[in-house]
Amino acid sequence: MTPGDDLDRTRYGAVAQAFHWLTAILVLAAFIYGPGGSEQRVYSAARDFDRQLHETLGMCVLALVVMRVLWRMMDTRPDPPQVARWMVIAAKAVQWGLYALLFALPLTAITGAWLEGHPLTLLGGVKVEPLLALSHDLGAKIATLHTWLGDAILWLAGFHALASLYHHFVLKDGVLTSMLPARAAAALRSR
Repeated sequence: MTPGDDLDRTRYGAVAQAFHWLTAILVLAAFIYGPGGSEQRVYSAARDFDRQLHETLGMCVLALVVMRVLWRMMDTRPDPPQVARWMVIAAKAVQWGLYALLFALPLTAITGAWLEGHPLTLLGGVKVEPLLALSHDLGAKIATLHTWLGDAILWLAGFHALASLYHHFVLKDGVLTSMLPARAAAALRSR
């Protein structure tokens, strides 16, 4: 029996749903608590808590996405709805884009910080000193890329959310409710 054998073929299992929603919450929280701005601002004493929280959330996202990918390789997924071919292609592109960004964001943050000579500093005072040789200019460019990718993931996730609403209210095909917990899905269907 694989993890999803007991799964209704129209819904994702509880573990897949938990990974999905926890990832969304952590990414949004990391975005909100990102100190942003110049290197001097990001690494100022006044921004220590926000930066440490942001970096901790980022590492949680990285760990979660690794577990999520491993789970996805074992789990079964609901049968996709019958939609136009362009929608299938768009859905796959958005999905792959989100996964790529979920890996790229924490990796660019770590790389940029280390190349600039800054340790990764997590809540509780845990520091991971740079494991890369100092290359400040390259680190600054990668840090800028990290900022752009942070904006990109929010835009892509927003598009993903709008598409799920389109599926629910226009196509009425169950895509949105397939990723909602059973109670929320039932409540949404009853409206």
